[in-house]
Amino acid sequence: MLDNQDILFASLMGSRAVTLIQNANVVNNELAKHVLPVIPFLPLKNNTNVAVERGRAINVNDNWTTPNAIDQQKQFFPLSFSFKEKGVRWVFPYEPMINISSGNNIVKRNVAKQGENLIGTIKERWSRKDFDITVTGVLIGSIMQGKPEDCFPKDQFVQLFNFLKHSKELYVYSHPLELLGITKVVIEDYSFPFTKGENVQAYELKLVSDFSYDLLIKEKV
Repeated sequence: MLDNQDILFASLMGSRAVTLIQNANVVNNELAKHVLPVIPFLPLKNNTNVAVERGRAINVNDNWTTPNAIDQQKQFFPLSFSFKEKGVRWVFPYEPMINISSGNNIVKRNVAKQGENLIGTIKERWSRKDFDITVTGVLIGSIMQGKPEDCFPKDQFVQLFNFLKHSKELYVYSHPLELLGITKVVIEDYSFPFTKGENVQAYELKLVSDFSYDLLIKEKV
């Protein structure tokens, strides 16, 4: 069963998140039977039990609350940005979904009068494409309803935007990216779509991998 919080995240993250949420809940339930720590696949559950009276206004002093952020140690694949190689890292407060795609650039040549023994094209050379990385997630304020200055995750929003408007490469840290040798990215596109919930703001980032190249070749004497 999906509770209200699960449905909210499913609406923000897309239909595929429903299956992921259900699978994560099943796994967590099984792990709990063996007295193992629950693996936080997604920041879905609010451990605070809150009772709200019908017809009663919700305000800052009497309101549902959510964690300001999920601790990095409790995230499965935390993602963080840094302006410098060994600079201060900003960890995404809630673990986002990361999609990675790439491929090869192949130069093909069609040969005239191929005959039966020569099928298709001649592949002369190829090179590796950039890695295209899509990061989808949400920012969440600690107060669910109230004034914008109290509810909207403005601090998280400003911190993220400072990286997005950076005109140089960014250093990125996430286990799947490290396995692919990706340590630097550039921001290509980003969007903040309309999001239901006064304290929630979704985002989608389009990143492209960046690698250092030595274009000067020293001749051997």
